[in-house]
Amino acid sequence: MKILVCISKTPDTTAKIAFIEGNTKFDENGVQWIINPYDEWYALVKAIELKEKDSNVAIHLVTVGGADTEPIIRKALALGGDEAIRINNITTDSFVVAQEIAAIAKEGGYDLIFTGKETIDYNSASVGSMLCALLDQNFISAAVKLDINGNAITVTREIEGGEETCTTTLPAIVSCQKGMAEQRIPNMRGIMAARTKPLKVIEATITNATTSIKQFDLPPAKSGVKLVDPSNMDELVRLLKEEAKVI
Repeated sequence: MKILVCISKTPDTTAKIAFIEGNTKFDENGVQWIINPYDEWYALVKAIELKEKDSNVAIHLVTVGGADTEPIIRKALALGGDEAIRINNITTDSFVVAQEIAAIAKEGGYDLIFTGKETIDYNSASVGSMLCALLDQNFISAAVKLDINGNAITVTREIEGGEETCTTTLPAIVSCQKGMAEQRIPNMRGIMAARTKPLKVIEATITNATTSIKQFDLPPAKSGVKLVDPSNMDELVRLLKEEAKVI
């Protein structure tokens, strides 16, 4: 079985967010970059778990980005990927990303494609469904559990108010979220091995983006906290009605 895991680079969750050039561009100065947590903790680690059960599983990684994404993809190799592809295209357009990955997937003949549920920067959660349309394959989103039985997969996915179980046949695309697998940390052996694992760079084939960023806006600053004496319920009710406007 061949599994393709989509990897993206995102700012660390503790990074200070700021914008430049008239709020049209994210300020990358001083930002620590990480593997998108949904891609790493759930999509990649689930692929590794499947390989641990079946040594015939091959895990390929793909990312769309510039040379600065290579430390991120090397970490993914250290965790357990077998080889990686970097598509040399710097873009914020989800459809461009999906088209680039789809071209790789068509050539690779993958049985399973894993993506994270979404990236933690743009939160569009759209690449998986776009791959579904481009590759004409079955797609299950928000997966928290996956089992394989021959050419069939059974996936439990999160829905509002509960879970549902879906079955489909391979090849398929699955977006993964919390519950699919447990976070892992690269060990020294994996880190050393990652240095020699193949990382192929392919030039971009898609140049025309369908979307552009007009402007970023930070959320409004939070107001100070008001403390109310527990014995003064009338004042609490007044604040909730007149200032917070929640009742």
